[in-house]
Amino acid sequence: MIHFAEATPNLRNIAARRGRRLGRFPHFVASWPCAAIVRGVALSLFIALVPAGCGYTTDRNAQFKTVNANKDPIRTVCLDIMGSREFRRDLELQLTEALAKRIEAESPFKLAKKQFADTILTGEVKEVRQGTLGRDFKEVRPRETAATLIVSFQWKDLRTGEVLVDHPRFVQTVDYIRPVGEDFYHAMQRACDRMAERIVEELESDNW
Repeated sequence: MIHFAEATPNLRNIAARRGRRLGRFPHFVASWPCAAIVRGVALSLFIALVPAGCGYTTDRNAQFKTVNANKDPIRTVCLDIMGSREFRRDLELQLTEALAKRIEAESPFKLAKKQFADTILTGEVKEVRQGTLGRDFKEVRPRETAATLIVSFQWKDLRTGEVLVDHPRFVQTVDYIRPVGEDFYHAMQRACDRMAERIVEELESDNW
């Protein structure tokens, strides 16, 4: 077995001979094994420090507020079925289902029944609007339509009564194009999913 210390003089001699053929200074080239080690260590340190310097983290707890004002840990959320003032049925159920999926997938919190939960998230579908963005002048009918979903929601600590997040009016608008087969039902599916994503974003610590 050849150890690194025994192999180093031979490597230096080879490097020096190559340096002379290239017209370089052999005493600089001959020291390349040590320089390579230094460069390797520097590169390793750089790679280790870059993620921290860029502020990147894979820890979901770092993005969300996980304690209340009393420093009690927040681990669980009770998600109430959304209420609704709309005559259109099931929108509140679509939104509640989308919220449940987002909380489980994108936050550090777990869903729990009210008697076991640290916090509760409640809300209501207040209004749904539609507006024409573009018309088909040949057939005189809407071509592109905007669907707007308006909700209110509140996140509250059940142990202290502290209101963590409160939005009396939260708006999400999506577009849909009738001539390509899109309709109001598909638009509301996308609106509920996007609304759920934004509500979960509001649970992040920077938004408190």
